[in-house]
Amino acid sequence: MAFWNRRRSIDAMLAPHDGPRLKPTLSWPHLLALGVGAIVGTGILTLIGVGAGLAGPAVLISFGLAGLVCACAALAYAELSTMMPTAGSAYTYSYAVLGEMIAWIVGWSLILEYSLVVSAVAVGWSGYAVGFLTGLGIDLPTALTAGPHAGGIVNLPAVAIIGVITGLLLLGTKESATLNAVLVLIKIAALAVFVAIALPAFKPEHFTPFMPNGFGAPFVQTGVMAAAAIIFFAFYGFDAISTAAEETKKPERDLAIGIVGSMLICTALYLVVAAAAIGARPVATFASSPEPLALILRQMGQGTAAQWIAAAAVVALPTVLLAFLFGQSRIFLGMARDGLLPRRLAKVSSRGVPAVVTVFTAVVVAILAGLLPLDELASLANAGTLAAFCSVGVSLIVLRMREPGRKRVFKAPLWPLVGAITMIGCIVFFLSLKPVTQIGFLVWNVIGVAIYLLWSSRNSRLARGEETAA
Repeated sequence: MAFWNRRRSIDAMLAPHDGPRLKPTLSWPHLLALGVGAIVGTGILTLIGVGAGLAGPAVLISFGLAGLVCACAALAYAELSTMMPTAGSAYTYSYAVLGEMIAWIVGWSLILEYSLVVSAVAVGWSGYAVGFLTGLGIDLPTALTAGPHAGGIVNLPAVAIIGVITGLLLLGTKESATLNAVLVLIKIAALAVFVAIALPAFKPEHFTPFMPNGFGAPFVQTGVMAAAAIIFFAFYGFDAISTAAEETKKPERDLAIGIVGSMLICTALYLVVAAAAIGARPVATFASSPEPLALILRQMGQGTAAQWIAAAAVVALPTVLLAFLFGQSRIFLGMARDGLLPRRLAKVSSRGVPAVVTVFTAVVVAILAGLLPLDELASLANAGTLAAFCSVGVSLIVLRMREPGRKRVFKAPLWPLVGAITMIGCIVFFLSLKPVTQIGFLVWNVIGVAIYLLWSSRNSRLARGEETAA
């Protein structure tokens, strides 16, 4: 077997082994909250405006298309994660099914995804935090609330919130997950309040013209498809649940509940909130706002409610940061354990937390959040996610065909269709992203492949004979 397609054995992966282990402290309510906390965030609170600007009221279709692809990906994740309940998510599944080099590319793409998601959400949180403080009569200088692209120096609130969440993660997994569950309830309550206030002002004429920029197609940067490619950012997050597999008490049951359950809850919530927002105000009035839901309420004369929505966003958006910083550190941990990254990154603290990679990740994403704008971060993060989701769709089909008799606690229904929709949808969404995003993603992976060929391929556990290849 060539070095680039050598595979980890699933049986060896699941066998007991020496070395630092993460503590299994999570159950399905924690995972469900982790998923909802990761999914419901900047996407609906901020990017609904960006998507509406591209598609108009037809952004509802964009939400539906993005939700369909993510739902299929969630089913594939649920099957694979219950078969391979170890840290690493799509990277681990690709290593066992598609080979080492593909796994490296997927892992490298996940590093891009998680890092940029955390940065983008921190920027989105900063927008709500600054708006909230302004409502209290506290005006922060632009130099400290925006990056160089917006005439500032650094987005200090975005950097600060990353520091706070990092400290919380270092305390321990169960502690951070419990606080996350509380904040998720606050976030859902805030969205319910928005819907309750906005629905009475619903006007059907705001949905005309319904599709002003057309449906769109690959390589076209406006329309329903272009909006779906961006709004895709609003749905993923359930993959962060799969990174918690090793820390789950009953992964064979709880992972599927967390992944599929969080997707169902969030899809329904998104469609209701988006319909209420567009029905309440014309799309053009909030499309460019960094805090569209709060702005809609202010335009309706509901200043107090807008302030509460902004406050809820300030309090609850960090759940997304927590989920993705958590996931990023586990991806790093899995790659370091396998020798594809320096093994010292796999060090686990006395509290059962991969402290070194958590701090390292926080520093990187804080720099990005402090300097870059939201739309560029979200778009490039989507590219990394699409690559990972596509690999999961392929892995589902290949493993079903290669090992049909292997025990599967959770089985994705209609698996050929689920895998195909995941793969095709991800490819179409990728082609609908901006050319600069596509080029940036390719450049990132050219750098990644160079690192793999020069160092990782020679230092992996399989290369050193420390584990027998499948």
